[in-house]
Order: sequence, then C-alpha cells, then structure tokens
Amino acid sequence: MLQITYISTARPELPARAIDDILAKSRRHNEAAGLTGLLLYDGYHFLQALEGETASVCQAYDRLKADPRHRALVLLSSQQVRERAFGDSAMAAQRVRIAGGATVAELVHWLTDDMIDAQARELFRGFAHVRIAA
Repeated sequence: MLQITYISTARPELPARAIDDILAKSRRHNEAAGLTGLLLYDGYHFLQALEGETASVCQAYDRLKADPRHRALVLLSSQQVRERAFGDSAMAAQRVRIAGGATVAELVHWLTDDMIDAQARELFRGFAHVRIAA
C-alpha cells in the first residue's frame, strides 16, 4: 500500500466556501477509490496524506497536481506501508483553527493520535506548530 504526503498553497482567490466543496469531492473520490487519509487546511496551505493501492493513490495525486485551486504542490513523502495510518476514514479533515476551546496544536495532536506511522504523525504536528509560529 502506498502512502503519500504533500503540501501546497491555496490560490489567493480561493473562496472559503470552496474548501467544503473540496472536502466533499475528496471524500466521494477517495471512498470510491479505496483511499484513506487526512487533509489539513490553515487558510493558506493544504497538508494532505493519502494512502491506498498504489494505482489509486497515483491517480488521485495526478488529479491533485492538475487542480487549479492550489499551487506549489510539494511531495513531502512517498512510502510503502503495511497498514493504514488513517483507519477507514475516506478523508478526515480539519480547518486548522481554534475550535471548541482547543488550541491548533491540541486539535492536530488529537486528529493524529491514532496514526501508526510516527514520521507522518510528526509531519502533521509540525505543520500545526509552524502555523502557530507564523
């Protein structure tokens, strides 16, 4: 099973309502393709992990690279994994912001708590800490 993680920058003209559309379409496509993952959005950047059968992940990644709603897409990791780090969620997602009294770091820690892959977990947690420092 292939797991990839990338980061990209949202286009400045991307309306806030488009994020909900991105998430809904991602969940539909991922469920149909047998993909799982996590998507974080901080108002400027997307950080996403996708995992599943190699062909399905590659097709999804090709679609993402062609998506005009973001730019500067950088592949951070690509690795074969034995088991899913994100369970059976077609796309766990969160806009990184303070919600329900939790800090951004606490929210991301909670979202990544069950991840088996420590490297991927720390990548997402580092994203939250960099966002806080910015």
